[in-house]
Amino acid sequence: MNDTTTDAVRAEHDGAVTTLWLNRAARGNALGQELVEALETALDTALGAGARLIILRGEGRHFCTGFDLSDLDTASEGDLALRVLRIELLLQRLHALPVTTLAIAQGRAMGAGADLFAVCDHRLALEGSSFAFPGPAFGLVLGTGRLAGLVGDGVARRLLLAGSTIPAEEAVHIGLATQHLTKDALPKAIAAARTAALRLDAPTVAALHGRTRRADDAGDLAALARSVARPGLRQRILDHRARTLAAKAPRA
Repeated sequence: MNDTTTDAVRAEHDGAVTTLWLNRAARGNALGQELVEALETALDTALGAGARLIILRGEGRHFCTGFDLSDLDTASEGDLALRVLRIELLLQRLHALPVTTLAIAQGRAMGAGADLFAVCDHRLALEGSSFAFPGPAFGLVLGTGRLAGLVGDGVARRLLLAGSTIPAEEAVHIGLATQHLTKDALPKAIAAARTAALRLDAPTVAALHGRTRRADDAGDLAALARSVARPGLRQRILDHRARTLAAKAPRA
């Protein structure tokens, strides 16, 4: 097994299987510009090396806690809009890859992190993991068509309107996750995904993906662009963060 590590992504290459570890545990593996760019580069490398199964995992406690807001106080509206659009383009690329993909979620998968999980073929939710789509609370319309194609229009609408936490068991029930399992059961599940991925050649996988994807990439991108173009994106995010922190504060 070969291990290639950058500040943002650690890649493990094991024959036809590449595991990409989001390597920003201190930030909950939130998707910032550097991490998105590192994932794009790592995907290029994996595909160039002939990977047939690409696995996404997160270092530390959480899979991915969404959009990186660590520099929100200094970022401009344009910076924020561009970052969100680049995340959507990464999600669309992952959804259309000509190889099998597998995401393994532990801890929290929130916002863009839940979308990152949802674009993969196999979606394993470890015990104690949870999912949420809080983006609409600050006006973002990210990946809604893909989500509706995965779980159905009514369920997607309910999840996006409520923004509430979805435990792993419910995620399987609604089709967001394909399996809920313990950490001990993970090696067997990965081995099964590897066997399935190697059963078909890459052109066949690409053709099947093309025929079974129901997402409207252009429509999702247009809806997202309209949502980030609305004046006041940065302030909406700041207000949402303040509400979230207030809700978590201990009551006197």
